[in-house]
Amino acid sequence: MATSSDVRRELAALADPARVPGVSRFLQLGPGGYGEGDRVIGVSVPEQRKVAARYWRDLSLAETADLLTGEAHEERLTALFVLVRKFAGGTEEERGRIVDLVLTNSGRINNWDLVDSSAPYILGPWLLDRDRSVLDRLAGSDLVWERRTAVLATFAFIRAGDFAWTFRLGDRLMRDPHDLVHKAVGWMLREVGNRDRAAAEAFLAPRHRAMPRVMLRYAIERFEPERRREYLAGTVQPTGGATGAHSA
Repeated sequence: MATSSDVRRELAALADPARVPGVSRFLQLGPGGYGEGDRVIGVSVPEQRKVAARYWRDLSLAETADLLTGEAHEERLTALFVLVRKFAGGTEEERGRIVDLVLTNSGRINNWDLVDSSAPYILGPWLLDRDRSVLDRLAGSDLVWERRTAVLATFAFIRAGDFAWTFRLGDRLMRDPHDLVHKAVGWMLREVGNRDRAAAEAFLAPRHRAMPRVMLRYAIERFEPERRREYLAGTVQPTGGATGAHSA
């Protein structure tokens, strides 16, 4: 069986110090950045995915959990790539253990790429036909990454044609202090609009004047230019709230 040390050695062999400054800026790892204190070693995301593809079957959940506690950002992201693969191919019991592992280690999933690479593919699918109250807990967290996790988990619901929790969390996080949450909500609202424009506009029209600008811009990104201008100018008139299975 493979171990977390095997994966760490392979990642270390792939590390490119020349990449570190650029990745550090991209993930805002410097002083005052939202990822301050984290460390990267310079392994590209495609290379990390290849490593995960080679190891996911032979790496136990305990060894994957150890990798998820790694100091290097790439170790944690590779661990999440492994978990996503394990979750997709796992039994219900195995999937439940993976969800528990992710929720227990949410403090290690501490940048947007880590959240975005896991929440829509693990927590979201797990909650499709289960109690979703954990999302309310995450949305109320002091950790921006847990709040973003709550929003991104709803991507799985959106794919299934269920927009209620995206709208629910959109309302709850409308005044969140962090732009990474605003962007996440706007992104999910855009995904709703890609599938059901009327449902998206029923949510957006009565709220667009109060929405953070970046949230609104993300939400209407795929709208026609003239319609985007109307939203940005604050001239769209409400047409009634979202109803039925899509309501918040």
